[in-house]
Amino acid sequence: MFGKAIENKIYIRRILLFGIFMTGLLIIKSCESPELAIRQSFPFELYVMPIPLEISVGETIEIRIEIQSEGNFEEAIYKIRYFQYEGEGMLQYFDSPPYQPNDLYVLPEQEFRLYYTAVSDENHSFSIWISDNFGEEKQLDFHFQN
Repeated sequence: MFGKAIENKIYIRRILLFGIFMTGLLIIKSCESPELAIRQSFPFELYVMPIPLEISVGETIEIRIEIQSEGNFEEAIYKIRYFQYEGEGMLQYFDSPPYQPNDLYVLPEQEFRLYYTAVSDENHSFSIWISDNFGEEKQLDFHFQN
């Protein structure tokens, strides 16, 4: 009678020891990677305030843009470039010199204002690309009638 109870206790202890051993092994294996995986690249969206649809020669239109990222990574750097495919005008950030088409410029903030000035008396169309330093890129298209 006591022999059976002792055998059961030994059997239960073996099962517990095996469970503890397997749990320890699992913990050790899960910590095998020496580097902690930190997510740095977050998708982002661009939001533009409403803008006029018409522009005349010499007129400047303010374009307010906000970059909203799904995460907040302090080392994210956003850059802008543009290409004008109809009309002639100048695009610039605040009081900086006008942007050159297809050149990359660093954006100092995630909420900013661009200024487009029409130089010709025709319709104006251009695209803006905003990208981050992780390869994510978004495109905005603008069309103004004269």
